[in-house]
Amino acid sequence: MAANTILVVDDEKKIVDLVKMYLEREGYRVLAAYDGKTALELARREKPALIVLDWMLPALSGVDVCRTLRQESAVPIVMLTARAEETDKLVGLELGADDYMTKPFSPRELVARIRAVLRRSEGTLTGAPESVTVGDVTADLARHEIRLSGRVVDVTPTEFALLSTLIQTPGRVYTRLQLLDKALGDSYEGYERTIDAHIKNLRQKLEPDPAHPRYILTVYGIGYKFADRPSTQSG
Repeated sequence: MAANTILVVDDEKKIVDLVKMYLEREGYRVLAAYDGKTALELARREKPALIVLDWMLPALSGVDVCRTLRQESAVPIVMLTARAEETDKLVGLELGADDYMTKPFSPRELVARIRAVLRRSEGTLTGAPESVTVGDVTADLARHEIRLSGRVVDVTPTEFALLSTLIQTPGRVYTRLQLLDKALGDSYEGYERTIDAHIKNLRQKLEPDPAHPRYILTVYGIGYKFADRPSTQSG
């Protein structure tokens, strides 16, 4: 992976040029694509550290690009969308995007969001244990890996941040707002249902039966917890 390379994908050249200018000021190398097919080719060949991906693209939509990439890698993705509806934003998150921004957006805020996502992908806080295992699930904080019964599970940086937060204190209940703050940072200005989308993705990857989870349990009316004694019973 090219640690300082960011792929910016949008069919509006002026948006790509503006984002590129701001990112290059911060020392990033920027690649540009203006359609979904080229975006996939560049992502596969260059292996960027992060992709800024527009929802609406010619040839292949950003949604299709995101879906395809998630089958191949856990590269961080920040979606750009002109769609203001909450349900539309959730679609991108459920496909595996780490964050989203609605157009029109502030280039400075986009850069801040990108840096936040990249920080989540780089590792853990000083003083944290190197790994935590509960039941069949291990969060290797040093390697930034999640393993299920010894098998590495591909997760996005945001999914890793959420799961590592939950698993370090099994049995403790976190509200959605607490998870937004603790796992994503207190400067993150998302909304609570963002957490639901990421938890849904984690369950698809970890749970034998996502509809009846044994690891990541819902505490109705409050939030989520990691089971302190995972069993075959649903939560």
